[in-house]
Amino acid sequence: MMNFDFTPEQEMLRQTVRKFVDKEIMPYIKEWDERGEFDRNIFKRLAELNLMGVCIPEEYGGMGMDYNSLAIVCEELERGDTAFRTAVSVHTGLNSLTLLQWGTEEQKQKYLIPQARGEKIGAFGLTEPNAGSDVASIQTTAVRDGDDYILNGQKTWISLADIADHFLVFAYTDKSKKHRGISAFIVERTMPGFSSRPIKGKLGIRSGNTGELFFDNVRVPKENLLGEEGEGFKIAMSALDNGRFTVAAGAVGLIMACLEASVKYCHERKTFGKEIGRHQLVQQMIARMEAGLQISRLLVYKVGFLKNEGRRCTRETSLAKWIACDYANKAADDAVQIHGAYGYSNEYPVERYLRNSKAPVIYEGTREIHTIMQAEYVLGYRQDKPLRKTLPAWRPAEN
Repeated sequence: MMNFDFTPEQEMLRQTVRKFVDKEIMPYIKEWDERGEFDRNIFKRLAELNLMGVCIPEEYGGMGMDYNSLAIVCEELERGDTAFRTAVSVHTGLNSLTLLQWGTEEQKQKYLIPQARGEKIGAFGLTEPNAGSDVASIQTTAVRDGDDYILNGQKTWISLADIADHFLVFAYTDKSKKHRGISAFIVERTMPGFSSRPIKGKLGIRSGNTGELFFDNVRVPKENLLGEEGEGFKIAMSALDNGRFTVAAGAVGLIMACLEASVKYCHERKTFGKEIGRHQLVQQMIARMEAGLQISRLLVYKVGFLKNEGRRCTRETSLAKWIACDYANKAADDAVQIHGAYGYSNEYPVERYLRNSKAPVIYEGTREIHTIMQAEYVLGYRQDKPLRKTLPAWRPAEN
């Protein structure tokens, strides 16, 4: 049975986030972007609205809403700016949902609950200077020493690097096994030997915090091993399923923002004696944005539906991420074109949309990686095997 209607709770959630964005982000984002500043108070305000763990079960400090509710939050936040959707993607999608799927009860009590409540911030450490799409090339190591593991290495392009309290970090415990020798660890910022450094000079998402992590003989208790030794690669890939879902949802929000700005400008600007929206080539760009919005949204909500059912959806998530991010990039390009010379100035938000739209085409699987994945699924070269632990299906709260 297919139902494309939002529930009253989802509609209320959308309006709540939209009002938050209009009040707390829109008036300040131009200045934050120009100055390259991330306002940490946003996390506090999101926590007050219970949005830091919207789809985390209530028993673990969340709101207990369904996975498409997380998509709605990401849509509306990215309508304000990609930086704030990215923060929720990393905190909730990559970190908290991974703890929910793979963590022990003790780990959930210690780390997941405060994260879902917004009392602590979580991040994700996989990418390294010489390891992006090629995860098996990571160099970070974790050597067992009694009841601890000693981590050494470096991570880069890590969102919330200077802000997060907890990090999911991936390191080799046995290099001889290649990707089957990677393990996952929960690392706390306060652990001796841990440090971070911001990355400056980014093309876009300037109001978001991005940086490097350094591990210099960081001693991590064995209780902070997530999953089993050698499961790190599987854990990372399942985490990316959740992260890509939120990135795709955010791309829908960016298309929405491009469309809103362009429609407004089409009615304001006149050339040759009529609104520019009356010109057919401008209409063509508007129509392309609308098509991208509707197609991307359907792909995203299909993934949310599958997640609600407790079904693995790596293939569908890859497609949604690829297509939605591509459409968002095209929509931002068209939005600048519609605005003409003004689109090249930060007097209007569309130049920021264009700069922000490029990163999601690269991170969490480049456009090219997702193209290969989709072809291999169709050709029968790729098949998803069952995981030892699955993300819990959504169950409505009992009255």
